[in-house]
Amino acid sequence: MIRKLRLKFVAVCMALVTAVLAVVCFAIFAALRGNVEDLSRQVLHRVIQEEYHDGRKPEIGVEIGGDKLLLPYFTVSVWPGGGGAWAAYVTGGTYAGLEDTAELTAILEDCLNQKPPEGVVQGYGLRYLRQDNGLYRKLAFVDMSMERAMLREMMGSYLGIALAAFLLLLGVSAILARWATGPVERAWSQQRRFLSDASHELKTPLTVILSNAELLSALPLEERPARWTDNILSESRQMKGLVEEMLTLARADNMTQLPVLGEVSLSEIAEDCALAFEPVAFEAGKPLEYAVAEGLSVLGDRDRLRRLISILLDNAVKYGAEGGTVSLTLEKTDRQARLTVANPGEPIPAEQLGRLFERFYRADASRGEKSGFGLGLSIAAAVAQEHRGTLKAESGREGTRFVFTMPLKK
Repeated sequence: MIRKLRLKFVAVCMALVTAVLAVVCFAIFAALRGNVEDLSRQVLHRVIQEEYHDGRKPEIGVEIGGDKLLLPYFTVSVWPGGGGAWAAYVTGGTYAGLEDTAELTAILEDCLNQKPPEGVVQGYGLRYLRQDNGLYRKLAFVDMSMERAMLREMMGSYLGIALAAFLLLLGVSAILARWATGPVERAWSQQRRFLSDASHELKTPLTVILSNAELLSALPLEERPARWTDNILSESRQMKGLVEEMLTLARADNMTQLPVLGEVSLSEIAEDCALAFEPVAFEAGKPLEYAVAEGLSVLGDRDRLRRLISILLDNAVKYGAEGGTVSLTLEKTDRQARLTVANPGEPIPAEQLGRLFERFYRADASRGEKSGFGLGLSIAAAVAQEHRGTLKAESGREGTRFVFTMPLKK
């Protein structure tokens, strides 16, 4: 699908590029053709006004790019004769041997039969200008072969440039297509992984529920042990929690449920969360220490901010080293509130650190070794984004810490 999307992107881009280049080339061709035709007309107007004496043949040309281009030409005077006939005399030019030839007669007949005083004799590739002087007509002809050759040469150069531009833009379009579809490819990959992981997480509790339900259904009512019903209840609650977390992330993605932001005390929220997790950390053998700056107010949703801090504390207690101390600090930095939750333990490799906020991802390769579904940090990152804040993870020899920053209320 991604490959087809890239090909479609390149095809659309190159269709637009081709259309633009076609319009530009057509405009250049029209402009060049008009300029070249104007140069030929200038030659015609000059030679038809020349008076020749002693058989002189002045050099009539046009300046193009600093060079003088000589165009072949000839002039003819036509006198009316008796009975509708006429007599023609070549009065000048660069052609030789035209006098009293069938070719000259055909050229003159074609020219005289055309009504416009200026035009083209297509059969011989000549551009003409006709001037009526009363007693006779004077005609000037200029060869169009050099005009056409010059036009072909110039357009060939421009078409070569257009082809080079097309190939260059084709390469650029391919690069842009890969760059533009990169987020789509990542989203598609994450969606497939999300579905796979969600199916894996739902499969276990459903298996337990079905197994216990089948065992219960096979026994008489009075012989059904309570532990099997407890298993069903426990796994159902676990599955419900997973579905609720997935629903929370789906709403965050679709922005269908925006938080109601109001002035709240982040100091109070952080202290309440620390007090709530203090016994949990103590029972896990990982005492919790906290230092909360007072009077830090922010614009936010109390419940969502509480959930963010709870997720960070729960993550620190779960994955902290045995006997290590979990710490929570809240401080003011410039115009922001900075919350840090840290726990000692083995450092997380850099290639895994950036993936901690992906859904269902765990740095620990063994799934199920720790309780939870791998959605907590994804939810925390979504809450941080909703509050125009940032959440990042850092890991080193001293352990791992998560840093959440958000603007203070002005």
